Amino acid sequence: MGAGLRVGAAYPDPPFNAMPGGTGLDIELMTELAGVLGESIEFVAYRGADFDGIFDRLGAGDYDCVASGTTVTPGREHTAAFLAPYLTTGQALAVDTSRLPHVHSIDDLDGLTIGVQRGNTSEPIGERLVAEGKAARLRVYDYGAVGAAIADLSNGKCDAVLKLAPVLTELVKEAQRVSPGVQVVQRSLSVEHIAIAVAPANQALGSRLRGAQTELESAGTLQRIRRRWLGNPYVDQSVAAL
Repeated sequence: MGAGLRVGAAYPDPPFNAMPGGTGLDIELMTELAGVLGESIEFVAYRGADFDGIFDRLGAGDYDCVASGTTVTPGREHTAAFLAPYLTTGQALAVDTSRLPHVHSIDDLDGLTIGVQRGNTSEPIGERLVAEGKAARLRVYDYGAVGAAIADLSNGKCDAVLKLAPVLTELVKEAQRVSPGVQVVQRSLSVEHIAIAVAPANQALGSRLRGAQTELESAGTLQRIRRRWLGNPYVDQSVAAL
């Protein structure tokens, strides 16, 4: 670890990270962890179209760990080892309410198109809604094109977007500058545990990071970071007020 800690992150993903060189919850968290470990830190941008490809890069040694608002899933646990979750949250739904005022939840998506990011945990939820006949079709955007998905809510190329609630909330705030009707209309569509990932072969680093994370949680540092970026200091934020 003499070369410092290399952290893989997919951009943009506010409030977890902003554009490269910016800041965010994960940026602050990993910087604090590196400080506890006495390591320098480098954030390495992942630019793949499919988010799950970031774990291939982790296994190949391009990063020492991944911190990018990353949900723990059974599939991902085959290729990465996860620390204890530092956040529990869930998927949310956004629409342009000025164009589709009748859509208040996933129960109102009949005949409509859902937008999701490739490799994101929203994708299987969207697939299930289409399979159950609750929506007409899925539009899958490359991971970095989430801004286009939000813009498409207003131009009609997409009718609804599924995304992790903290991220969708921030993206919608930005979109409202141009399209005030874009709103998050439903939250708590899933329960997802967000955690730092390390390569399974790098058990020594995983152990060091686990100890450092426990130290930051005990010291109240993680509570402060969550409050700063999410307005809520607690780990479990899976049930949020609409």
